[in-house]
Amino acid sequence: MSYRTQVITVFGGSGFIGRHLIRRLAKSGALIRIATRNPGKAGFLKTAGAVGQIVPFATDCTNDLSVGRALQGADIAINLLGVLYERGSQSFQGVHVDAASRIARLAAANGVNRLVHVSAIGADASSPSVYARSKAAGEQAVLSAFPAATILRPSIVFGPEDNFFNKFAAMAQKAPVLPLIGGGKTLFQPVYVGDLADAVVAALDSDASRGKTYELGGPRVYTFRELLDLTQKDIQRHRPLVTIPWNAAESLAGILEKVPVLAPALTRDQVALLKQDNVVSPTALGFKDLGITELATCEVILPTYLSRFIVGGKYSGLTNNAH
Repeated sequence: MSYRTQVITVFGGSGFIGRHLIRRLAKSGALIRIATRNPGKAGFLKTAGAVGQIVPFATDCTNDLSVGRALQGADIAINLLGVLYERGSQSFQGVHVDAASRIARLAAANGVNRLVHVSAIGADASSPSVYARSKAAGEQAVLSAFPAATILRPSIVFGPEDNFFNKFAAMAQKAPVLPLIGGGKTLFQPVYVGDLADAVVAALDSDASRGKTYELGGPRVYTFRELLDLTQKDIQRHRPLVTIPWNAAESLAGILEKVPVLAPALTRDQVALLKQDNVVSPTALGFKDLGITELATCEVILPTYLSRFIVGGKYSGLTNNAH
């Protein structure tokens, strides 16, 4: 694709998905604004493009004026904003619904041509999880303000900076056992962050994607237990897996979510979310409909970044036979 004369505003562009997407968008030649609360933290992305091509842009997504400025003169808007748990001013309602609605409304008001909104598989107005309900409400708000928006719903996203496999790998280093919440039977269809970034670009390249919703899962479905086994294999650990019944997990999460740390180990809402499989619906549009057929597997990608959790480093198990 070539958007040489176009301006793309990416909300949440300095986060995990954003840094992979920005590198791909930079190749198009477009001018990229990274709309973020903290422009200083997005500075490292400037090197992904030519001088002056990638501009961190101080944006307060709770403020119409600030969001409007970030969208002024933009041709394309991409919303990657999302939180996995609520902390301080970062609420599910504020980020997934209010900010998403504001971005869509002001994108329409500023004459933005395309809007891609990244949501999540499991977005459902009737879900027991507040996270999933807020994702559904955000989608509705986006489509009512900008009917031609493209919505992408990824399953759990993995890659070097993910907070799923890295979290459990770190846990396996320290904890004597690993928890199998509800028996570890929940199904996941992990999607590689690079493939998700490719899907955003493909959606922008396709006029047919306007107003459509795509569910994006990787090439294989795994149980939660299988994902923990895979993580342990890659970091050469073998902690016992202990089943935690749903009610015990809820009680434990109730305690853990009150611990004053930056990222809670587990919340009650995450337990509610784990009761639902996180896989692509058989009737949904997906990667193939965006022209993407080659997808990366966990087995290929995980060893490239989980090796840092191996005691002594990834070559510690090798013997040097050179004399």
